[in-house]
Amino acid sequence: MRRAWLGLLTVLLVSPVLAKAPDTSLRPQPRVLNHPGIVLLPTEPLVRPRARPVSEQIASASSRGTLALLAPVQSFRPNLRPPSVIREAMSRKRQARRGMVCESTDIQGEVVGFVPGRIPGCGIEDAVRVKSVSGVALSQQALMDCNTAKALNRWVNNGAKPALRSKGRLVELRVAAHYACRTRNNQPGARISEHGKGRAIDISGFRMDDGQVITVLNHWDARGFRTAMRKMHRTACGPFGTVLGPDSDRFHRDHFHFDTAKYRSGPFCR
Repeated sequence: MRRAWLGLLTVLLVSPVLAKAPDTSLRPQPRVLNHPGIVLLPTEPLVRPRARPVSEQIASASSRGTLALLAPVQSFRPNLRPPSVIREAMSRKRQARRGMVCESTDIQGEVVGFVPGRIPGCGIEDAVRVKSVSGVALSQQALMDCNTAKALNRWVNNGAKPALRSKGRLVELRVAAHYACRTRNNQPGARISEHGKGRAIDISGFRMDDGQVITVLNHWDARGFRTAMRKMHRTACGPFGTVLGPDSDRFHRDHFHFDTAKYRSGPFCR
């Protein structure tokens, strides 16, 4: 009974308070800035930190070992090439196409066609006169067939240029012989040489971009050239079927002989 009277008393006391509760929450009213009790501080413009020079950023990042984390200062997209450069490049391409033979712009020359031989066994069915291969000029234009021209081009790219790279840039091959209707080593009664079929070329030397001339005769065993000379001789074995040099016989003491004859046993290199 006592508990019931206490509950009734609580309801009677709390009900007037609940009845006077506001309908909405009371939000604080904005202060009046010109109120005598408010003191305004002087305002200053917002000051943003200035970016440090790029050189200082790089130096700081390098000292902390975080150089790789720096964002690039500008885009790394290449600039557009001037129209004159584009025109010059296109002109070179057109010239290369006009001078190409054997279906390759790396082989420059002219188509000759059938070359008859003065003795049986000589001659070239579809001859070309080669002026340069892979940008390397021939000291004299050489008559050969396309198979030989392509072999020469591969050897210059994969053998001669890499072997002589430490000496400079190769600009010319010294051609000692190309097409000639004759027997092997000009010996009476011998078989027709591969030179007489347009399948051979003899190289006696190499001219570099600084004017230096490296010859098979003078540099085959010369100090500082021995390795390069033997590398050129070795890398020709494969593109060509026959590779002869100073160590093969007395007839090749002063030049490399390359030809595209095919043998059942594989390339003959000596």
